Amino acid sequence: MPTSSSRPTSKQPASWAYAEQFVPEDDVLQRARERAADLDLEPVSPGVAATLTVLTAAGGARTVVEVGTGTGVSLLSLLRGMGEDGVVTTIDSDGEAQRAAREAVADDGIRTNRARFINGRALEVLPRLTDGAYDLVLLDGDEREYSAYLEQAHRLLRVGGVLVVDDALFKGRVVDPAVRDTSTVALREVARVVLEDGNWFPTLLPSGDGLLVAVKHS
Repeated sequence: MPTSSSRPTSKQPASWAYAEQFVPEDDVLQRARERAADLDLEPVSPGVAATLTVLTAAGGARTVVEVGTGTGVSLLSLLRGMGEDGVVTTIDSDGEAQRAAREAVADDGIRTNRARFINGRALEVLPRLTDGAYDLVLLDGDEREYSAYLEQAHRLLRVGGVLVVDDALFKGRVVDPAVRDTSTVALREVARVVLEDGNWFPTLLPSGDGLLVAVKHS
């Protein structure tokens, strides 16, 4: 059996690139990515998109909250793993991006009532949502507000629900303690809390720019 130091790891660039592109994306997702490029937005990576579909499918998710709609790449990925009665409540203050996301939903032939678009700041919208009513919460908004998002996500998720935090490694900055900008510190703190506060079963995946996934157990 090889030692831990001799085993190949996903940190190798070729392995990471292979994993990111392992699940091919169709034309609908590609068009959503093109709309993101037109609006100078950065959607979740293909590896993260595929992981979101797996998570909603594996958990039988019926109710999801997404912070950060973008142009719909992550929204489509979440919905594709859910049953026909599944609904994603997606929150974003960028109306133009949400219009593009609506196009993506229509482009994919998804019923409009399965995507509940709310235009506004997440920290004003999240407190109005129902306690313990959601199967999965995806955080992909303003990194500086992630600690506040986390508090709301814990309230919103049922026991056994899944928290997903995108950009958890933040371009490699989170792992460098010398980097102290506001966004990096906020992401580092969220990871610490999820790991240490005893309410979650967490893991950190190297997909995309890092994906923190945790199951609420208390």
